[in-house]
Amino acid sequence: MHKVAKYAGQGVLYALFAAVVGYFSTLPKYHHLEPDQALLRLSFKHPGKTKADCRQRSPEELARVPANMRQALDCPRERSPVRVRVELDGKDLYDESFPPSGLSKDGASTGYRRLTIAAGRHHLKVQFADDVRVAGFNFEREHDVHAKPGQVVLIDFAPDQGGIVIR
Repeated sequence: MHKVAKYAGQGVLYALFAAVVGYFSTLPKYHHLEPDQALLRLSFKHPGKTKADCRQRSPEELARVPANMRQALDCPRERSPVRVRVELDGKDLYDESFPPSGLSKDGASTGYRRLTIAAGRHHLKVQFADDVRVAGFNFEREHDVHAKPGQVVLIDFAPDQGGIVIR
């Protein structure tokens, strides 16, 4: 008799657990976006150009350095931050500077931003600057997008594909 009650109690607990899992797997309903919205996502990882050019060390400088550390060129490691500016239909959405990673600021800059936009036709203008020695932006792309409800429009930076990529 004791075993039957034990198994019955265990069955009730399993059924209760299954009911809770079943409820939360279907309800409450989650809506990623409203029915008339799309998502604009900026996501990139890009190392900016070095902040300064390599310079030739003088013979006097090389003489002061231990023999195992003598290198004719002195090349700084610090990279430029990557500045990104995004306009949608002539209005600024983002204008941010993403610092380089790493203790010596010699790694890639990473950026991730997301913004819901109204579904429909839009004119998108994206500008990237990855070199502090160049005035203004050195990469620019304008693109007309037709964002369908629920669609994700991605802005990325791929140097091997010509720079700014909009999908």
